[in-house]
Order: sequence, then C-alpha cells, then structure tokens
Amino acid sequence: MKMTRNKPILSTFLFTLFIAFLMLTGCARYRDISPGTVQKIPVGESTIPGGIKARPAYVWYQGRFQESTAPVGIKASSAIVTEETVTILPLNEPAPLPEYTIDPEDVLFINVSGKPEFSSLTNTTSYSELGKIQVPSGSRVDGNGKIHLPYLGEIQVGGLTISQAQKRIVEAAKKYLNDPWVVVEVGEYKSHPLYLLGQFRNSGTFYMDRPLNLLQGIALGNGYDSTADLSSARLIRDKKTAPVDINDLLNKGDQRHNVWLKPGDTIYIPDSKNRLVFVFGAVKKGGPVAMPPGGLTLPQAIATAELRDTGHDFRYIRIIRSLSTTRGELMVIDFDKILRGEAMPLILQQGDIVFVPKSGLGNWNDAINEILPSLQAFSALLQPFVSIKYLSD
Repeated sequence: MKMTRNKPILSTFLFTLFIAFLMLTGCARYRDISPGTVQKIPVGESTIPGGIKARPAYVWYQGRFQESTAPVGIKASSAIVTEETVTILPLNEPAPLPEYTIDPEDVLFINVSGKPEFSSLTNTTSYSELGKIQVPSGSRVDGNGKIHLPYLGEIQVGGLTISQAQKRIVEAAKKYLNDPWVVVEVGEYKSHPLYLLGQFRNSGTFYMDRPLNLLQGIALGNGYDSTADLSSARLIRDKKTAPVDINDLLNKGDQRHNVWLKPGDTIYIPDSKNRLVFVFGAVKKGGPVAMPPGGLTLPQAIATAELRDTGHDFRYIRIIRSLSTTRGELMVIDFDKILRGEAMPLILQQGDIVFVPKSGLGNWNDAINEILPSLQAFSALLQPFVSIKYLSD
C-alpha cells in the first residue's frame, strides 16, 4: 500500500528529471535529426538473417537516435501500447437539379406578354456620373418565396426552376389575358451564397448562379496562398464539418470528395503557420500548445501544459491523431516507458490531442466522454477529423 501511494510522486519526480535532462542535453543530441524523423514507425522493409521480414526503426540509444531493425509488427522501443485507425465514410448525396432554383432574396425580371402593367420590368431612377438613368427594378422574392406582380398579385415561386416559375405565372395571367406568354430572368442571384474563408487569394461571399461542385466552388477563390494548410481544409455545412477531404480531392484527384455544394456552405482553408497540439486532462493549463518550427515531443507538450502534482496515470496517455479529414488514429502511450529511457520521446503532429488521464480511467469511451467538454470549448481550432467524429451529433 505504501508503494501505491508514492507512485504518483515518483512518476512526477521522474518526469521532472527527464524534462531537465532534455533541456540540458536535448538540443545537442537532436540537432543532427530533422524534425519528423521518427514520426512513422516502421518505415520500409528488409530481410534479416533467418529470412525474417523486418523494418528499420529509429531507437534512442547511447544518447541519440539510431537506426535499428525489428521484426515486422514490432515497434522497436516504442511507447505505443495500442493503435487503432478510424475511418469516416465520405459524404454521399444525390446530384441537385441541373437548373437554378429560385429562393428568397433573388430578384426576377418578369415580362408578361410585353405588358408593363402585368410585368416586373418597372424602371427606377438612379444617378451616376452620366446623370439620371432608368434601371429595371425587377421583383424581389420575399422571405416566404413569393413575388408580387401588378394585377396578378402574389405568386409562389420559391423552390421552383425558371421554367417552372414561367408556367406558374402563365397560369395566373390566363385569368386576364388570352394565350399569354411569359419570360423570366434572374436579375440578381442572392439566395445561394457560398463563403470562401481563409487562405484563398480572393476570399469572401459568392453567389452561385447554377449548381456547383466543390472544385468549382474552390475555383471561385482564384487559388490559394502558399501558406494554405490543405490537410486542415474543411467544408462546413449547417454549422458542422462535412466528411469531405479537400486535400485528397486537390492533391490525389479523389472524386469521391468532389461533392455538390449547397447554399450557405463555407469552404475554409487555414494558415499552415498556426500549428497547434492540444493537451487535456490531469494538467494545470489544458488547451492548445503552439508547435515550434523544430517540432514538438510528447514530454515537451506535457511540460508546457504543467502536469498536476498528483492524480495522473502515465501508463495510458491517450492521443487522437488526424491522418486526414476522414481518417484518424487512436493511440495509447506508456509515458512511463519514455521517462525511464526505454522508448523514444514521441514526436507529435499538428492537431494531435493529448489526454493525460486520472488514475483508474477505463476504455476509450470513458476517455472521450471526459475529453468531450474540452473539445467543444476549442471546436473552432480542432482538425476536421476530430470535429466530424466527435462533435457532429
């Protein structure tokens, strides 16, 4: 019982010594290793004596990382206890109608048999550098999807295509005219906004005048800056991140993600300079931790968040890692193994979520339930995969 009570204190003491060791010697020993060298374990494959397939891995030995060979399926000197890949199905929706549909805020120019008293082609006076001019005013679709025409009154056109609206107005005009004809044109497209935010060369609000897919919508932004972080780009629909991988669409040509856009959609491409990881749980300063240009290790991130003196379990630290918008990894890390020098300091990746559990935490479901309030608080900063997987419901 005495050993059990002293274990958190011993772990904290070891952790403090380890961080001090990194600060005193870490820079010199990491200098010859480029950031990210140990992010993927294993890498490649070879054959060792006896015909056993093996993969090279980097291990911490004699004060520096060295290449070692371990049998396939074994992570040499890795602190990863378990690792699980999670996949989200891409968005799959039917194609929209090929014609533009009329909705509130659109402005229609309507000509009924060439008769102004039935039409919406009334002119309003406007002033410009050329003096006073007459400008067609048209008829604006109200919030209920109706237009108001002289003599014909209110006509419901919201949700109709141009040809459907023409037929409906013809039927209304038959009460007053013999064999009427109707021409309907959209004077202002205002009901189908698309928002391009972030690192677009031309960001802002655009109005779709026809059905557009994701590639066509991105093209409206006239490309994106060199600092664009496509791996974190996202399509936001109805205030939620949609399961659409913009990076795979643009860089791999995966047409599964070239979905049709809907009015009100937002395409957001963040800046790659804003690189963060998140540390939650048994720490004093839970939240985002900035990643320096040289990278960030798990011990450094936990040290920045300031570990609590007691009430933590180093053997089962959880990490949620985003591999793409629709793929991620759930990892359990034995941090004690790193502190004892038996495993390399895990290199974190952008958007990693580190959870330092309290003693006695159960499975992944328990961990997610405990992390969830923190994820909700920082939802705007999280990677798309995390938002889709854990914050969509």
